[in-house]
Amino acid sequence: MSQFLPLAILMTSLCVAPIILMMPEHASRLRTTVNLAAAAIKLGLVVWLTIIVAGGGSPDLRFTVAPGLELHLQADALSVLFLALSAILWLITTIYAIGYLEGGVDRSRFFGFFSLCVASTVGIAMAGNLFTFLIFFELLTLATWPLVIHRGTAEAHRAGRIYLAYTLGGGLALTLGTIWLYALAGDVTFTPRGVLGDLPQTDPIALIAIFVLLIAGVGVKAALVPLHGWLPLSMVAPAPVSALLHAVAVVKAGAFGIMRIVYDVFGVEDVQMLGLATPLAILAAITILWGSFCALTQDDLKKRLAYSTVSQVSYITLGVALISPLAAIGGLTHLIHQGIMKITLFLAAGNFAEAHGVKTVSAMNGMGRLMPLSMLAFTIGALGMIGIPPLAGFLSKWYLGAGGLAAGQPAVIALLAGSSLLNAAYFLPILYRAWFLDPPEGARVHRKLGWMLVLPPAVTSAMVIAAGLFANAPFSPLGWTRFIVSLEYL
Repeated sequence: MSQFLPLAILMTSLCVAPIILMMPEHASRLRTTVNLAAAAIKLGLVVWLTIIVAGGGSPDLRFTVAPGLELHLQADALSVLFLALSAILWLITTIYAIGYLEGGVDRSRFFGFFSLCVASTVGIAMAGNLFTFLIFFELLTLATWPLVIHRGTAEAHRAGRIYLAYTLGGGLALTLGTIWLYALAGDVTFTPRGVLGDLPQTDPIALIAIFVLLIAGVGVKAALVPLHGWLPLSMVAPAPVSALLHAVAVVKAGAFGIMRIVYDVFGVEDVQMLGLATPLAILAAITILWGSFCALTQDDLKKRLAYSTVSQVSYITLGVALISPLAAIGGLTHLIHQGIMKITLFLAAGNFAEAHGVKTVSAMNGMGRLMPLSMLAFTIGALGMIGIPPLAGFLSKWYLGAGGLAAGQPAVIALLAGSSLLNAAYFLPILYRAWFLDPPEGARVHRKLGWMLVLPPAVTSAMVIAAGLFANAPFSPLGWTRFIVSLEYL
């Protein structure tokens, strides 16, 4: 029965999507019940799957599509890491989105594609081969586009067109790389330490070209410079969509794809032998610094957070590219830590806009007095991003720094120090305005926030603290990433 768990987890959102899409707009209570029930069931199944994988199990399911092509779902330690993030944050974001869109329009369309987006993310997490990964990776593009343009404004449609141009272009590169590799290797099943060792002698130039195509394909969604231009523009989407794009789905799918390509397609030894690790690390370093510099110039709060994501997600790529077990732990842990920190920031930012119409950094004066709970959550998320101990972000940076030294790359320490200073430079002015300046005279409440908007950022900010304080607890993000790295490197 456990062999069918990956399919059951996928279906909890894939089957729900068309049901919600067909619901009449006035069926608010039924839609809410279906959304929350599906998210809760998925979380329970993921917990069950995690226990199985921790015990050494690896549920595996295959469906033959054509000769040499299989839809392959599997559950390994790496897929469970991404699955757990998706399942937990989907439930939290669903609660927030229900409260956020209360009284809005096109809610059935929104939640239908919201579920399809999560189904695509789950499919990416559990893909057992490169073909299955490609299918769900492209489905994610199609599922998120209606969410980006949900408001229906000219600005939203422009952002949607640019989003499609970038992501479909990336999808084309990923498809070409996949076809080329399949022509050489047949079915490319994800395997610890890669599949290239099973190939006959292959031209290294061809392998380098395939690697570039694959990384470019997933690098669009991972927002690697110069493939990041779509991300700040997509902030025109509603706050739950922004949270989903940055913390759970799109950028995380790209970062996860980089992990799969380096660890389970090429393998760390062959990536290093082909001379690909250093260029990837340099690209990650450039992205980390560029994203932070761009964030400094943004007055729009969500765009500042978007450029912060461009920077922060590349910590994951850096951890993978350093080819060091300690750096890998830092990068993998940051997949989770950045997710819970960034979703906290976006949910709180959505509350500022909904309650007081505050959408810019320059308008944040006195927000700590006006909205103390949401501002406290935002503060915890921001301090975590900077890397203040004992919050979650500190652990990621600690392991990345230790990994850089272990790999003989002391420049990583300078990079992390510089990045943290830039993080402080674009977050601390927000906190200063919110906590130490007076709110503007006549500040009025645009909307009274219910518990569905206040509770989610409070919960995720508590997770930011807990991930740091209880890092050695069973099934913590840090503990699980150590388990993954032991499988990938030993």
